Amino acid sequence: MLSYSGSLKSVHALLQELEDTARSLEVKLQYVEITGADDLSSAFATAVKNGAEGLIAVRHTVTLGQQTEIARLSAKHRLASIFDNREFVVAGGLMSYGASVADQYRRAATYVDIILKGANPADLPIEQPTKFELVINAMTARALGLTIPQSLLLRADQVIE
Repeated sequence: MLSYSGSLKSVHALLQELEDTARSLEVKLQYVEITGADDLSSAFATAVKNGAEGLIAVRHTVTLGQQTEIARLSAKHRLASIFDNREFVVAGGLMSYGASVADQYRRAATYVDIILKGANPADLPIEQPTKFELVINAMTARALGLTIPQSLLLRADQVIE
């Protein structure tokens, strides 16, 4: 299940990558659009009714404000969930893998410093994130009856017990 909000254009590249990966793994993706917090319960119910076994929640203004509810609904419907933002895992989601927000803020502070020292913002290079983090919620895994491989636990930046 892929939860997103807004136009497909805004997440087109991500959707294409997910489709390509799903095809290579012979996994069927199911898309459920949400436009606000009121859509969450019905979106989960629809996805589960249609056979969803997991959840990928795409970062968006609607989903970011609903970490706790999305984690709660994932647990209620027994869906393994993955996110690109650690806050979902802290709220009870299964795991996340994505750019470190803290590192991005540090990099932004460096840019502010350079600009305050007189650099023209238009002359600064665009940077891609360089630090990514894997966070796993072991309590959620146990509640779902999942065993996380030791090799993955050892690679995690944080395991929430």
